[in-house]
This record gives sequence, C-alpha cells and structure tokens, in this order.
Amino acid sequence: MRRVLLCSFAFTIAAAGAAMVDDAVAREDQRFVTPSEYLDKRIKHWRGETWRWQRLMGRPRTPASDNLRRTQSLDYKRWALRLWKQRAGRVWLKAKNPPHKRAWLCIHRHEGAWNDPNAPYYGGLQMDESFMRAYAPELLRKKGTADKWTPLEQMWVAEHAHRSGRGFHPWPNTARYCGLI
Repeated sequence: MRRVLLCSFAFTIAAAGAAMVDDAVAREDQRFVTPSEYLDKRIKHWRGETWRWQRLMGRPRTPASDNLRRTQSLDYKRWALRLWKQRAGRVWLKAKNPPHKRAWLCIHRHEGAWNDPNAPYYGGLQMDESFMRAYAPELLRKKGTADKWTPLEQMWVAEHAHRSGRGFHPWPNTARYCGLI
C-alpha cells in the first residue's frame, strides 16, 4: 500500500511539473505575438515564397495590396493568408516543371551530383562561377555556389541561360550525349 501511495504521489508531482512547463511554453509563445501579428507573419512568408519562385522563373511578381498594412481586420488577414497560400501553390506547381526538365535531368546524369562542391564546376549541372554570376547573381549571393541550391533552382538557372540564347551549348559534350545539339 505504501509503495502504491509513493508511486501515485510521484506521478502527481511529475504531471504537475509537466503541466507547469507546458503552461510556461504556451505563455512564452503568446507573449509577443498577437493573432494579427501572427497572420501578418504567415502572409509575408507565403508572399515571399510566391515572389521567390516567380523571380527564379523569370515571371513578373504578383502585385500586393497595401490594405494589409492599413487594416486590423482578422477576417481580411485570414482571407489574404489563404489567397497567398493558393498563389504560392500555383506558382510552385509551375516551378517544379521547368520547360526543358527532361533535358536538364539528362545533362545532370552525365555531369555531377546535385550537391557536387568541387571547383571549378558546382552542382548537378556543373556551373562555373562566371555562369552563376551571369544567370543567378541573387542565388549566388544568398546561398553560395550551385551545390547549395536545390535541383529545381539549378534547372531554372540553366533554363534562364537557355532562354537568353545560349541553348544547351554550355554543356557541349553532355548535350550531344542527350541528343540536344
């Protein structure tokens, strides 16, 4: 009986301690963020994702309304959050399928790993620094060399070079293996 009481007492103390920790964490999370601030933060995130992929694909940015800064309506902010999430989803669907994706994947098979860090050529499409500076200066500045970019980012940078008139010629041997030139 005594053992049962001691176990019961220990369990009660442990449960109370866990509840106190949970309450403290919840209070700390809510201390600085109002629902309005939280919605603003999430809208900014999804808007940024939308614009990031649009910029990478070379598409014009979706315009944003100034109403968000002026309004405190939570309903409006919830609506805006849903809108930006939908926009980000649509842009992502377009971004995940670059126009020459099969060609880039073929070139990649004959080049290097997507995270190949060996100079002077980086990433799965073996881009050198002058190529990265010319076609992806912002990615180069923010993330570093192509081995730190996602495969999609690397393909879109190659797509940018292709659209600029270079075609598949920056990869002369592998493009021939793939039947692209």
